[in-house]
Amino acid sequence: MSQPPPSQNTPPSWLALACRPGVVRRSALVALIVGLVLNLINQGDALLGGGPLNWWKIFLTFCVPYCVATYGAVSALRALAKRG
Repeated sequence: MSQPPPSQNTPPSWLALACRPGVVRRSALVALIVGLVLNLINQGDALLGGGPLNWWKIFLTFCVPYCVATYGAVSALRALAKRG
């Protein structure tokens, strides 16, 4: 079965919206700010006191806010596109 051609009301794909420069820039800024704050809270003693760092936790602490911000932005863009 072939798919019908996309109509003008069909929003762009999720990935296309997530890769838009504005979405990436905004999500990266959110991840930077929230990730820094959460890392200071969760690993402040290690970061400031020279203790051992858990790099996996540092990485995830930046990735989670990036994913949440991207999901929110893409969801909003898709909702706007559906409204026309």
